Amino acid sequence: MDTPELLKQKLPHDAHNDGDFSLILELPENDKFFKKKKKLLEEMGSHAKFVYIQSSASTVELKSSLNLMLQRARIINLDELELYFSGEDVTDLVEFNSPRNEMEALNSILTAIAKLGGEHSAATALQELRVATVNLISEVAKNFKEERKVVTVSSCEQEKCLQQWGEDEGVKSQLEISYFEGAGRGAVARQDMRIGDIAMEIPLSIVISENLVHASQMHSILGEVEGMSAETMLLLWSMKERHNPDSKFKLYFDTLPEKFKTGLSFGIEAIMSLDGTLLLEEIVQAKEHLRTQYDELFPALCNDHLDVFPPELYTWEQFLWACELWYSNSMKIMFNDGKLRTCLVPIAGFLNHSSCPHIVHYGKVDFTTNSIKFPLSRPCNAGEQCFLGYGNFSSSHLLTFYGFLPQLDNYYDVIPLDIDVESNEGFADTGPTSDWTSHMIRGTWFSKNRGFFRYGLPPSLLDHMRRSRNPFLQTFNLTPEKLEIELEILRDLCSMFQDMTDALGDAQLDDRETTSWDTKLALDFKYLQRRIFYSVVASCQAGCELVESELQRYRL
Repeated sequence: MDTPELLKQKLPHDAHNDGDFSLILELPENDKFFKKKKKLLEEMGSHAKFVYIQSSASTVELKSSLNLMLQRARIINLDELELYFSGEDVTDLVEFNSPRNEMEALNSILTAIAKLGGEHSAATALQELRVATVNLISEVAKNFKEERKVVTVSSCEQEKCLQQWGEDEGVKSQLEISYFEGAGRGAVARQDMRIGDIAMEIPLSIVISENLVHASQMHSILGEVEGMSAETMLLLWSMKERHNPDSKFKLYFDTLPEKFKTGLSFGIEAIMSLDGTLLLEEIVQAKEHLRTQYDELFPALCNDHLDVFPPELYTWEQFLWACELWYSNSMKIMFNDGKLRTCLVPIAGFLNHSSCPHIVHYGKVDFTTNSIKFPLSRPCNAGEQCFLGYGNFSSSHLLTFYGFLPQLDNYYDVIPLDIDVESNEGFADTGPTSDWTSHMIRGTWFSKNRGFFRYGLPPSLLDHMRRSRNPFLQTFNLTPEKLEIELEILRDLCSMFQDMTDALGDAQLDDRETTSWDTKLALDFKYLQRRIFYSVVASCQAGCELVESELQRYRL
């Protein structure tokens, strides 16, 4: 999501003293959900649009101003899932939505404060406001902290060599590679770092991008292959470069594992353990797609260009290894020409993912230094693991393409539902949640509202199911007719998710003592799926009890 445009406006003399400013967090007009968010901001009231910063403001007044700013910033920084699961209820959305949303909102406020920091008359108040904002960021980080025990404080020989090579090539880093229990390699801070500090800076000269393929012998050959993408060219280039003893990137390739442990490398036992989950189909389809892609390229390339594509370097196993490398380690980087390219960024690839990362905005080349910088969005203390945000991915995606499950609850663990979405034409009242073209569910422990017409379930889903039964349903008031519809919907959902739970099999039969890494990971994912299904069933049952109790009052 784009960072909101931040504006400052001098207020009229007859309303405020010199040195008083209004701060506006502007909603970008190119926001995908501009209309929805604009409506929500309007519902907040005009008092929330302008937040006044006064040089004489008290601590209490500054706290109130910060709260208004944060409420507005939360709405501006909402993503699609947060809008869907909230039902666009402004009373919910101005409160905490997710660690991602909270960190984005607070950092946008810091940016606004920085833009006003040059005003001398308000400097004291702005500094106090900044400190309060940083304290809120620290509170969020504390509530979503990931604990990983450091196995070795310093990196092993290969990582040390790579770090030294990086420094010789111009890498600047405040991080040290270490090993963490249950997570493998990661990066710890060498010293205390504040928000805005650059944890790492990687010169473009050591970034592996499509420019390297263009300079290679294979480019003229691959350029003639119909439908050949830059990403596939890079994949084939890395398969060969990995074995090049004279490669500039030899030290980088030496630190990579002989075998990646992602869902794409799951064995048959692990695959079978996923029976009843959508992940089973996801992994099978992904591997079938890769196998088809491989068969389209080989052995044809080897037969036609044996000197450039030696068969021993282009086996299926080598191809799968390269695919896992690029899926799990690549980054999307915006270059100075405005083009977004998929790249490998040596050393930066060691940073692990978190639901509440230190580094979020990093995918753009700094044209002044011709490097990629990794600034902090929250403080990182010396000895603390520094996390990178890989993206807003579900656990199934992270397992399939990265080979791990998040340690914390994942707000993006959604399960798509195969429910037909009919046209709204002819409906008397489509409502604010009726224009979603697909529906989904997630763990109901994330939900705030468990009362009538909500039950901890997605309002958009419930609204769709109500309209499918009664297109002319307009208001939410407790009448017997509407309560009967609610009961019918809740029982249908309960039955649907109970069937999904049963399809996963008996949890007691899972072999939790297995020594296989892939089977352990598969069973961990299956446990997560059960937990989500159980929560939905429990919420539906609680909702049924609530509705039945109210219906009983009408029957007496």
